[in-house]
Amino acid sequence: MPQPLRTSTAFTVGLTAAVLVGVVLLHPSSQMESVRRLIGLGQERRLPAPTILDRGGTFTFASTQPGSDDPVGWDPCSPVTYAVNPAGMPEGARPMLDRAVARISAATGLAFEDDGDTDRRPFTGTLVPLGGGRPVVIGWGDADEYPGLTGSVAGLGGAAAEEGAQGRRYYVTGGIVLDVEVFTTANVQQRPRVLEAILVHELAHVVGLGHVAEPMELMFVDNSGQVELGPGDREGLARLGSVPCG
Repeated sequence: MPQPLRTSTAFTVGLTAAVLVGVVLLHPSSQMESVRRLIGLGQERRLPAPTILDRGGTFTFASTQPGSDDPVGWDPCSPVTYAVNPAGMPEGARPMLDRAVARISAATGLAFEDDGDTDRRPFTGTLVPLGGGRPVVIGWGDADEYPGLTGSVAGLGGAAAEEGAQGRRYYVTGGIVLDVEVFTTANVQQRPRVLEAILVHELAHVVGLGHVAEPMELMFVDNSGQVELGPGDREGLARLGSVPCG
């Protein structure tokens, strides 16, 4: 009689342990995510974190955590998925867009995933649309559809955040709209570096940088010639790519 009792007890203990492991692995709560990270089972970054150096320069964040100076950023353990609406896209713009995405990815350590073409229109607000509004949509438009594209404004970009694990806010969607009067086939051919810089500027907004008053930074509010990321741009982007995983 004792032997069956020991076998039954061992089976019960094993079953209980299996259930506990299942709870730790699968439970979606932020508390269980913390436990998973403590035991080495949490998410991992898709790309290495960027090196944060005191490069000088000027940068600002588009949004910070409530009650903190820490920036709101994208979850570095998940890809930033984006789709392109090709309506109005000039010839030769797609390779330029790919290069701009690669530059922002390298500066932040965020992985971008191309979700292909879409017929959805870009959304550049700060509130997450009903239904989640993913992925980031990049497209072309005019001032009639997007009143912000007036005067010398060549593009609009932004992202919307929601609360994730451990109470941190993370960007989950966003969009970029580019002015069809600026992004023409002729300008793509004649001014490729300038147009690519506009794309990098708007993508930097999407990942969380704000405007600055320093003309040597690409995020200068009235940029009219800077085509490379400045020291403050790079510092801000590195910090945005180094937020904790969600």
